[in-house]
Amino acid sequence: MSRINLEQLRTFLFVTRKGGVRRAASAMNLTQPAVTARIRNLEESLGCALFDRSGGAMRLTKRGERLLRYAEEFEHLSELVARDVIDPAGLEGHLRLGVSETIAQCWLPELIARLHRLYPRLEIEFNVDISMNLRASLLDGEIDLAILLGPISEYTVENIELPGFALAWYVAADAPDLPGPAYFDGRPVLTYARNTRPYREIRAELLARLGPGAAIFPSSSLSACFRLVEASLGVAALPRALGASYVAEGRIREFDPGWEPRPLRFTASYLGEPRSQIVETAAQTAQEVALAFQAAQDIG
Repeated sequence: MSRINLEQLRTFLFVTRKGGVRRAASAMNLTQPAVTARIRNLEESLGCALFDRSGGAMRLTKRGERLLRYAEEFEHLSELVARDVIDPAGLEGHLRLGVSETIAQCWLPELIARLHRLYPRLEIEFNVDISMNLRASLLDGEIDLAILLGPISEYTVENIELPGFALAWYVAADAPDLPGPAYFDGRPVLTYARNTRPYREIRAELLARLGPGAAIFPSSSLSACFRLVEASLGVAALPRALGASYVAEGRIREFDPGWEPRPLRFTASYLGEPRSQIVETAAQTAQEVALAFQAAQDIG
């Protein structure tokens, strides 16, 4: 028993929950041989097989099922120690963030700065992607925390609601003054990437109002959309929080076609199991940073 350690039990839980070594390795940011070695060492220490590997699948043996309950108790105890005893400044780990571009351009730097101050020894990795891909990455265990257009309707996922972003219609600052709906005549509408909720909603509304002739140009880059609007190459419905600086600099301006798309709703989403004090704290910190950003916008 002296050769059993928490990392072996944690690896055992990941393999059990993810259904195999490959997915467990991805979720733990380890190589497959490293995960396999931990499981093998655990089995050797206990003197029994924990998994039935026949048929290419990994199913728990009877002894593996018994160990599962104790491993979960060890995991819970470890989280309590991390929460109540260990100084956050001394915690080490690896946090994988996935964020949508709207968040990346607004308050992601402040979130990372706060987390670094709280956990100076924590390695933070982040990637920017559309919400559909972030959702898949979270459920596959490839990221720990997703800040995306949510919530994610899965019983395994915890969602913390974040302040939304209002959208506004923009046109080039030097565009002639026209009745609101006339700005759509002959101009493509620049919008979010194709596999996103804002794209689907804006496309449906435009088709209903303008008919099948509506020209819609999806893009995965919000900054590119703003530049194209500034160059009079289209109009766009984009977050007002991002458009404010362009308007203040006289590069674009808002216009009112008589309707606005629904505000964007974001959540900080993470898997409820296995529990992680660092991930839960990061999600709560994201909410705090988002609320502070919204308050600053309201004052401005």
